[in-house]
This record gives sequence, structure tokens and C-alpha cells, in this order.
Amino acid sequence: MNPPSDNAVQDATDTPVAPPRMAETRPLYWSVRRELWENRSVVLAPLIVAAVVLFGSFIHTFGLPKRIRAAQALDPARLHAVVTAIFNMAPAPIMLATLLVGLFYSLDALYGERRDRSVLFWKSLPVSDRTTVLSKASVPLGVLPLIALALSVVTQVLLLMLGTMILMGNGMSPAILWREFYFFQGLLIMIYGLTVHILWFAPIYGWLLLVSAWAKRTPLLWAVFPLFAIGLVDRIVFGSSHVAVLLKYRVIGAMTEAFAMSSKHGSDIDRLSQLTPARFLSAPGLWLGLAFAAACLAAAVRLRRYRQPI
Repeated sequence: MNPPSDNAVQDATDTPVAPPRMAETRPLYWSVRRELWENRSVVLAPLIVAAVVLFGSFIHTFGLPKRIRAAQALDPARLHAVVTAIFNMAPAPIMLATLLVGLFYSLDALYGERRDRSVLFWKSLPVSDRTTVLSKASVPLGVLPLIALALSVVTQVLLLMLGTMILMGNGMSPAILWREFYFFQGLLIMIYGLTVHILWFAPIYGWLLLVSAWAKRTPLLWAVFPLFAIGLVDRIVFGSSHVAVLLKYRVIGAMTEAFAMSSKHGSDIDRLSQLTPARFLSAPGLWLGLAFAAACLAAAVRLRRYRQPI
């Protein structure tokens, strides 16, 4: 005997059975995965940079015993800087690479799907424009920073293991390496620094996504030219450089607001005492920037709703 059909169950109870409701986070999750599938460079570029950094750092690490002996003999106070220099510098190129990838990705995210006309297919799916734009914004604001953090930690761990083996091979105790390099403290500083830059650069990514949704061609020109034109008018008409100062503040202001730089530590940030989260969270530039980013994303959602393929 065949089992009763769904229609029979519905007729027997006279109550229509509603289809299962998809969780609201599922479309966003799969949209982010789709972005990673379609843009392999988002993952490949940081991996390539990390491999280059790791190779160069490996070569540099072989001279660590000689540098430690020189520092101990001439200036023991510089021992900490000599030991930790390679570990502190290794994550910088990786994070810079993810920043550049995020900028170029944002500029092409909504423009590219109109250029290759794939926007017609994606709009036919039951995924809202808001979910699509948020998934594209999640790549530079979430996925890339996580990739940078993971690659930076792996690079530091591998360098720490290599340094330990090199010191032991040269008859030196690796205790000096583990004593001077504060791994977990550095990890907290990296997480804090990435969070700071995510929040601070959010208006830049929002602006690029807005231009990507609006421009019919050469989005890079449309992203840069209005800012250059406004700055030029400000300089010629008013004889001031307020726009240039504002743009400079948006680019490097995260470091001045979120960290206490001192001549004692130079440009290195390897102490928790150098973090100033209260000052950063109270900075008007942070909240004005986040409001501008939200406005740009809302405008990008509306533009995508009515924009046609190029």
C-alpha cells in the first residue's frame, strides 16, 4: 500500500501546511561563499604574499644568532628589538596586501556583475539586493581581515619554530627568543589593530561599493576624481587644504586615534599599554565614518535594485 500523500494529509486536517522557512542568515552565508568562489584572488593574493614574506623571513632568521650576540655584546638594551623585529614586521605586508585586495574588490564588486551581465541571473534568484550588497561588503570588512589574521599567526608560529631550531643548532638557548617575543600579547594587539582598521576604513569600502553600483565605466576614475576635484576647488577658491587634511586623516587616523606612539618604542607597537581603545571609541571621526558607510551601503542597495547591465 502506498503511503498517504501530502494532499491527503492536508484534506484530512483542512489545514494547509506552510513550507519550511529558510533562516535569514542562510542567503547571506551562501552569498558570501559565492563571492569567494567567483573571486579567487581574494584568497590567493594574501596567500602568495604570505609565502613571499615567509621565504624572506626564513632567510633573515638564519642571521638571528649573530645579531643576538652583537646586541648582547654592544647594547643589551636593544636585545628585545633585535629579537622581535622579524616577528613584528612579518604581518605588515600580509595585512597591506589584504587591504589593497579589499579596495580593488570593492570597486569591482557591483560593477563587474553588470559588466558581464551576470546580474540578470543573480537577480532571478530569491536573494534580496540588501543581502547581496551586505555579502559583498562582508568580504573586505570580515573575510579578508580574518584571512590576514590567520596568515599572520601561522607565519609568526613558523618563524618562532625556525628561530628556536636555529638557536639550538648554534649552541644558544632558545629561551631568549621565547622570553623576548610575547606571542599572545602580540596576538591581542593584532586582533585589536585589525578591528580598529575595519571600523576606520568602513567608509572607504562603502564609498567604493557605492561607486561600483553607480558607474557605467571606469569606476576607479569616478571613485577618485570627485575627491580630487573637491580638494582642488577647496585649494583654489578658499585657499585652504581642509579636504586634503580630512582625506589624510581618514587614511592614517586609525593609528593616531587607536595607538599611543612614543619615541621610546619607535614605530613598533608591541605593548598593551600602547593601545588606546577609549580614545578611539570617543573619536568623532569613527562614528561619522560609520554613518557615512551605512549611507553608502543603503544607496548601493537602492542603485542595484534599478541598475541594468552595461
